[in-house]
Amino acid sequence: MALVLLALAAAGGAYWWLHQPVVAGDKPIELEIEPGATPRNVARAVKQAGMQVNPDWLYWWFRLSGQDRKIRAGNYEIPPGTTPHSLLARLVRGEETQRVITIVEGWNFRQVRAALAREEFLKHDTADLAPEAIMAALGQPELPAEGRFYPDTYAYAKGSSELALLRRAQAAMDKRLEAIWALREADSPLKTPAELLTLASIVEKETGKADDRGQVAGVFINRLRVGMLLQTDPTVIYGLGEKFDGNLRKKDLLADTPWNTYTRAGLPPTPISMPGKASLMAAVQPAKTRALYFVAKGDGSSHFSESLDEHNRAVNQYQRGGK
Repeated sequence: MALVLLALAAAGGAYWWLHQPVVAGDKPIELEIEPGATPRNVARAVKQAGMQVNPDWLYWWFRLSGQDRKIRAGNYEIPPGTTPHSLLARLVRGEETQRVITIVEGWNFRQVRAALAREEFLKHDTADLAPEAIMAALGQPELPAEGRFYPDTYAYAKGSSELALLRRAQAAMDKRLEAIWALREADSPLKTPAELLTLASIVEKETGKADDRGQVAGVFINRLRVGMLLQTDPTVIYGLGEKFDGNLRKKDLLADTPWNTYTRAGLPPTPISMPGKASLMAAVQPAKTRALYFVAKGDGSSHFSESLDEHNRAVNQYQRGGK
């Protein structure tokens, strides 16, 4: 009888211990489990991270559970209320701390890189690489980096690399571009998926109101069909790069660069931003319109015109206050 009582007491004590919180206070504790760590190493890491637990007892709990070899390496955020029981479950499931970064529609690659650099929990393995070297590391050395990363929100674990995140964004854009290119109209003047991406990037930068996106794309498609210059300011601004101070001047429109669509015919040599799905769709299925011009109305929308005279009147009304 005494042995039975002792066994019951031990079982009750073990149950009580397994369900006692190991995180004191109201803030989570960061825990890093190195690849190849043994169960004993893990138990010690838990204690060293600041959790209130006997590492020897924790080690034996890992062993007796039969799941000690299933613990996954990674970076974890252990919340208040975690017990030895729930801690092991979290480590076995590999529920690493997830953080997110958003690539915004219309950003250029320079802005994407700046956003990556601000993420303190990313491994900055592209910081010293030129864009060409980054694309080579991603397996597409023949492509420019601009426009090649799909704008979306990406979750990542602490310690993930910039290159790994860019690879996911690149794959997302490749997949989206392939699917949308297949929807192009038979008479589209766009000859390749790369041209679609470039036009979509311009539409992204030129659209102030979502409802106008198809019309904006329609104007550029019409211009490409008849051989007119695209004459779009965002391409000029892109060509100026970091020299652009926020004011686009007449001399800028006349200064020739590969991206100046006032001085060069057709599409620029690369995209100028990261276009989202709506802009990609607009470029491949533009609105049916005869318009060749548009001007911002000042409220985010645009006025579209079929003739230069009508366009000049619209510019006078919306840009010059009717003077």
